[in-house]
Amino acid sequence: MRNVHGAALAPLLLVAVFCKPGAFAQEAGHELFYKGKTVAIITSTGPGGGYDLVARLIARYMPKQLNGAPTMIVQNMPGGGNVVATNYMYEIAPKDGTAIAVVNNAVPLNQVLDGRNIRFDASKFNWIGSTGGRNEAVFILTSAGISSVDELRKKEAILGGTGPGSSIVIFPTAMNSVLGTKFRIVTGYKSSTEVFLAMERGEVVARSGTLPSLQSGYPHWLAEKKIQFLAQVGLKRDAELPDVPLLTELAQTEEQRRVLALISSPPALGQPYLAPPGVSPERIAMLRAAFARTMKDAGFVADAAKGSIDIAPMTGDEVARIVTDVVNADPGTIKRAREALATK
Repeated sequence: MRNVHGAALAPLLLVAVFCKPGAFAQEAGHELFYKGKTVAIITSTGPGGGYDLVARLIARYMPKQLNGAPTMIVQNMPGGGNVVATNYMYEIAPKDGTAIAVVNNAVPLNQVLDGRNIRFDASKFNWIGSTGGRNEAVFILTSAGISSVDELRKKEAILGGTGPGSSIVIFPTAMNSVLGTKFRIVTGYKSSTEVFLAMERGEVVARSGTLPSLQSGYPHWLAEKKIQFLAQVGLKRDAELPDVPLLTELAQTEEQRRVLALISSPPALGQPYLAPPGVSPERIAMLRAAFARTMKDAGFVADAAKGSIDIAPMTGDEVARIVTDVVNADPGTIKRAREALATK
């Protein structure tokens, strides 16, 4: 009988020898960490814009993809051309997986080209994923009487923006410096929505933004042809804007093309989500998996379609590769692009 008992106890003894105390508790802790927790999605933009709308949709569907089904809330933190929120995530935000953020896709580019007030390194964030890339477009009210870049080289147009780190400002600034357009750029608006409202009030006549933001917030502008598209920013022309030239196509020299190609990198990131540096690999893996499952959730996809929100998910690794390429771009091209975007 003694031998029988020894055989039965052997597996348990092996577990006791080879497993550290608390190993099972730690594993369970990862599984149940989010139970009863609140997870904040910080947005670097104000309420009502495209980033904010998608973040709120994700906040509805992502909790059920995390074990423990936490409460998820959206906190808007606009300011400084998206720099305020990005600095917060790098320096202050909790590093336990209870704070994630969606930041403007021009943030990595702003780091290498501007750098003002930046206290982060975009390549060191834990990138969770993206809802997918979509071209930006530069557009103007039809009533302004300007319908092409050539005409914009001869006639001034007032364009609204937030801060220097935002694509709303970066792209038209590049057009002025590289292509010779005459945007008079007015900054200081707190959010993308405020810029739209400024256009409605006639304070400004032009801005940069995505087609989905127009389709969801101002579809009547498109239906009634109240705006003209002057250029688009991306790697290739958007299928819905086949006749609108890319910035790179408007370049007149190879050097201009390389500079505009670097400046055109943000749209490839779509709306990227991140967690601070220092979050454990296990927690990042959980967040990445939950984000990926959310992007495929039938309810999420249906609600996104209702809101004219395009979803073409990217993984955290894919986002990280693009960010790394931008941060480590050719120094000569960075120098020329920096000069093109320097505040006059």
